[in-house]
Amino acid sequence: MPHLLLRQGRCKRERSGHNIRVPKMAMAQLKIIELDEGWEFMQKGIIKLKKFLEGQQHSFSSEEYMMLYTTIYNMCTQKPPNDYSQQLYEKYKEAFEEYINSTVLPSLREKHDEFMLMEFVKRWANHKLMVRWLSRFFHYLDRYFIARRSLPALTEVGLTCFRDLVYQELKGKARDAVIIDQEREGEQIDRGLLKNVLDIFVGIGMGEMEYYEIDFEDPMLKDTAAYYSRKASSWIVEDSCPDYMLKAEECLKKEKDRVSHYLHVSSETKLLEKVQNELLVVYTIQLLEKEHSGCRALLRDDKVEDLSRMYRLFLRIPKGLEPVSNMFKQHVIAEGMVLVQQAEDTTNSKVNCLSSCFTFLMVFVRKLIELHDKYLAYVTDCFANNSLFHKALKEAFEVFCNKIVSGCSSAELLASYCDNILKKGGSEKLSDDAIEETLDKVVKLLAYISDKDLFAEFYRKKLSRRLLFDKSASDDHERLILTKLKQQCGGQFTSKMEGMVTDLTLARESQNNFQEYLSNNPAASPGIDLTVTVLTTGFWPSYKSSDLSLPAEMVKCVEVFKEFYQTKTKHRKLTWIYSLGTCNINGKFESKTIELILGTYQAAVLLLFNASDRLSYSEIKSQLNLADDDLIRLLQSLSCAKYKILTKEPSNRIVSPSDHFAFNSKFTDRMRRIRVPLPPVDERKKVVEDVDKDRRYAIDACIVRIMKSRKVLPHQQLVLECVEQLSRMFKIVITSSYRD
Repeated sequence: MPHLLLRQGRCKRERSGHNIRVPKMAMAQLKIIELDEGWEFMQKGIIKLKKFLEGQQHSFSSEEYMMLYTTIYNMCTQKPPNDYSQQLYEKYKEAFEEYINSTVLPSLREKHDEFMLMEFVKRWANHKLMVRWLSRFFHYLDRYFIARRSLPALTEVGLTCFRDLVYQELKGKARDAVIIDQEREGEQIDRGLLKNVLDIFVGIGMGEMEYYEIDFEDPMLKDTAAYYSRKASSWIVEDSCPDYMLKAEECLKKEKDRVSHYLHVSSETKLLEKVQNELLVVYTIQLLEKEHSGCRALLRDDKVEDLSRMYRLFLRIPKGLEPVSNMFKQHVIAEGMVLVQQAEDTTNSKVNCLSSCFTFLMVFVRKLIELHDKYLAYVTDCFANNSLFHKALKEAFEVFCNKIVSGCSSAELLASYCDNILKKGGSEKLSDDAIEETLDKVVKLLAYISDKDLFAEFYRKKLSRRLLFDKSASDDHERLILTKLKQQCGGQFTSKMEGMVTDLTLARESQNNFQEYLSNNPAASPGIDLTVTVLTTGFWPSYKSSDLSLPAEMVKCVEVFKEFYQTKTKHRKLTWIYSLGTCNINGKFESKTIELILGTYQAAVLLLFNASDRLSYSEIKSQLNLADDDLIRLLQSLSCAKYKILTKEPSNRIVSPSDHFAFNSKFTDRMRRIRVPLPPVDERKKVVEDVDKDRRYAIDACIVRIMKSRKVLPHQQLVLECVEQLSRMFKIVITSSYRD
């Protein structure tokens, strides 16, 4: 045995892997350890290590480890030419090469398949243990010699030996022995063994994934693609769309499970992409368009669970949801167009019955709401609120929600539906909660209407009638829908409507003040109960006004209120809208007295007959100063309709300028109080005209705003910016003209 004493001047405390300290030794002139002598001693330690790896001997004691470490230390710290660091570094590598060639490779070459894999795993584990021990014995090289020369570290050298000699020879056999397809076919395999084998592919890269990816992952992915290509080509023919998706989802789940059990985590994305490509991408159109079980069939048959699975599967694929969302959109459009056609057919068959037509149109709106509820639930539940499906739903509803149904636009129908819900005596009998929920759904439908300004005008017309004639069922509901409309369309959209509601509150206060004024001034009383509603012109729809020559009884009422109003303000002008007024007058007939509820114009006509028993058409016209259209409508309501308060000569249902009229004293009715309605006037044309006029103003204002901010702008750019700003309220159609 060589002398194993620390050389003079180099006495230091060294720490081994077993925390064994080499004691300080007496300073003395030490004998030089020659390379052959020192290596012979180290060979004995290496032989013991090999036997330990083969299970033939116990591990090293602390003393043995200290002696081996110290030998290397002494041989590396001798002065040149006896510093054997370079030679020891080379012999360190040779020790691994000798062990691999003499023991490891022969044991691996004689085994095959699973037994070869087990031996491969065992030899890799042993090799790592050998690297660990030897690198500790030679640790001094790592600390000084290797660090100064920038050489590969001892651990790297040891693992590189295994890679170059064992791995490079065995990687093909090992990869071929890892047959994942057997497990895919339902056979049991040793997952633990596979994981250990694949850990070799990962570990051999020493922190890099290159060897795992090139030597195992790439071939594995290629085999996976081939396996699922074969399966998919068979399943797409044999299975329905739901069954195919079930199998695809199960396959993806199992592949993900394989990654968690033995494949490296970095393989998950690539592996799933391969499976998805073969099972889904390749057969996307064929799968979705299967005749009796594809996407359209699932939507038609309300297969919610299958649609959810379809969404989950195609969500993984880049742009995979686009064909699904497009089919969803086309299906919703088809459903909506069926409702439109049904409404057209129904109303055309009821063309002579206005009330029936109105009822069926309200049913149409209700079905639209139900359709939206249904497919919005699909978007929420089946398609996880994905924006692509929200967009598809929006575009689909925009197609049929802007169709004209029996001459009515959807804007008018929605306004009429709201009116039907909010007015007293409407056909929709709903609880407060149901009304709130329904109004919310109507406002959602409004988002799909392109002519929102048309809806606003129709709604304002109907709101004015509810407010002025006290037909609103609930002030709270009126304010509620205005709040919802404001949230949906902005404050400008509802500003006039909110002004109308506020006007009514102020008008009530004004009426109370008027009553107080009359009680304080008995001489001013007109002798008739008078209620006046003062409105702000800018908030309310425009109404037709005429210079009606009022009967004397009514003139006094007007004068009294003017005097009162001038006491409150002298800066406002009152314009009387007689067409919106109502009068309650007593008709004294031979059988009994009946209270008649009339419009102001109707009352003015009847009051003329207090002074004359019989009047001609021209006499009535001259006394009241009315236009022919208005007068004909009035006289028809009083002489040709259900309640014939006047008699007409000749007795037919057409009023002409040559007719004469007389008070019908023989008129009677079982009721003591009756409302005499005026023939309905189709206000649709006027509303559309008003909206068109407002649109021209809006376009002009928009152009001014843009040009004030931009100063100079090309014509085409100006048009585009106008369209963008105004499209939130109405649809603009641009026509182009070309000149040579």
